[in-house]
Formats: sequence, C-alpha cells, structure tokens
Amino acid sequence: MAAEGAKRWPQLAAALQWDRGRWIWLLLILLFLHGLLALGDSVTLALRYDRAALAGGGWWRLLSAHVVHLDLHHLVLNELGLVLMWSLFAADFAALDWLIIVLSGALAITCGLWWLSPGVSWYVGASGVLHTVMAAGTAQHLITRVWDRWILLGCLSVKLALEQYEQATGHASPLIVVDAHLYGAIAGFVVGAALCGRIVIIRQQIRP
Repeated sequence: MAAEGAKRWPQLAAALQWDRGRWIWLLLILLFLHGLLALGDSVTLALRYDRAALAGGGWWRLLSAHVVHLDLHHLVLNELGLVLMWSLFAADFAALDWLIIVLSGALAITCGLWWLSPGVSWYVGASGVLHTVMAAGTAQHLITRVWDRWILLGCLSVKLALEQYEQATGHASPLIVVDAHLYGAIAGFVVGAALCGRIVIIRQQIRP
C-alpha cells in the first residue's frame, strides 16, 4: 500500500501542476501573503490602493495593493482561488510569461480603477489578478484548442456579467470591487493571447 501511495503522489502532483518544483513557488507565494497579513493593519494601509495616497505620490500602491488583504478570511479565499488557478493553468506559460501577465494585470486593474472607477477610494486583494490569470489561461486554451476552452470562457464571461449586473442593480457586496475583476480579466485575455501568439510563431520558426 505504501508503494502504491508513493506511485500515486507523482501522478497527483502532475495533475495539480505541483510537479517539477512548482509546488515550491506556490508555497513561497502563500507564505509571502500570510507574512504580509501578519505584519498588521498599518502595513495594509501603507500598501493598499488609495486614491488620495496615490495622488500624493504613493506610486508603489499600483502593485502592492494586490498582495495585501482585509483579514484572514479574505486572504484564505484568495489563496484557494490561487491554488485553483495554479492547478488549471500553471504549465500554460513559462515563469517569465506569468510574471508579465501578473504585473500587466495588476497595473491594468489599478489604472482602470484610477481612470474608469473614480468612486472606488481604496482596494486590496488578489482577486483581480486571479481573474487576470484565469483570462490569460483561457486565452491560451482557446488558441491551442484545449478541450475545456469553451467551458472556461463561458464560466468567466457569466461570472463577470453577473457581477456587473449585480453592481448596476445595487446588489453587489460593498466589499467586493467587481470592476477590478473586469479590468483584470480584460488585461489577462489580451496579454495572454499576445504571449500565446508569440509562442506559436516561435515554434513555427524553429520547426524544421
């Protein structure tokens, strides 16, 4: 039985995309997010997206807002989303491509909130960037014709549409900034499609 379990673990790790050392990076990200939360509210206030502070020169908030959270419950929800996104899409892009996707999404979200959502005075959390990751992965699955591409696109589109409808009708939670999800998803789809297109071109060029 022990031998069987030892054989199944590599299969499970591969299915969840925790193989090839990827689990180490996932663990480091989770520990980093918990470490920031443990530093207390003063750090969260210093790093969150804040219109007044950003106008005063707090430019680091363009990126730092996406790694701080309201509380442990908020963080755990985002971490569960991260594990799910990791299991679905981690192998779809190289590490450098993922860094480009995440940074692009973070900047698109905060810039979108600044220019298009002036009513949002502050924002924290990784949920917007998680929508960036999902949209980039969905774009990659669409371009490479993975079997789940239409399921992913449908789920993402319906979720975004429902959130915008709830916001328009006044039923959205005041603690959830749904515009961040929308801006993140748009950025993720555009950047993910562009990177995937570049990968396809490179493969065609090196093909004998």
